[in-house]
Amino acid sequence: MADAELEAIRKARLEQLKAQGGGAAGGSQGGQSQAEQQRQQEAEARQSILNQILHPEAADRLGRIRLVKESRAAEIEARLVALARSGQLRQKVTEAQLKDLLSAVAETHEQEKIKVERRKAWDDEDDDLLDL
Repeated sequence: MADAELEAIRKARLEQLKAQGGGAAGGSQGGQSQAEQQRQQEAEARQSILNQILHPEAADRLGRIRLVKESRAAEIEARLVALARSGQLRQKVTEAQLKDLLSAVAETHEQEKIKVERRKAWDDEDDDLLDL
């Protein structure tokens, strides 16, 4: 269902770009503009899919996560879109399900801890005096 809608959005956007550009893109500026339009189109498609699969509470929570940590929100969105495209989502994602997904992502991102061990000097004469 989401694949067909996404494909329809892509086709409509491609036709719109053809009508606007008419094949007259010149130089690197045209390439940059086209790349920017492609990114904008992908963002719109992603947002459309997210609007379809998220309950309002879950969408609100994801928005708050985006304010705190952009990379985490992007990763969650990518997972949700992948689940939707593969047909694994049977219903809209609730806030509780989003929390479960967040905790699963947090477990996979255990941060490495750096352990610092300080060594004593090789031969410190002051240590010899303390042993007496």
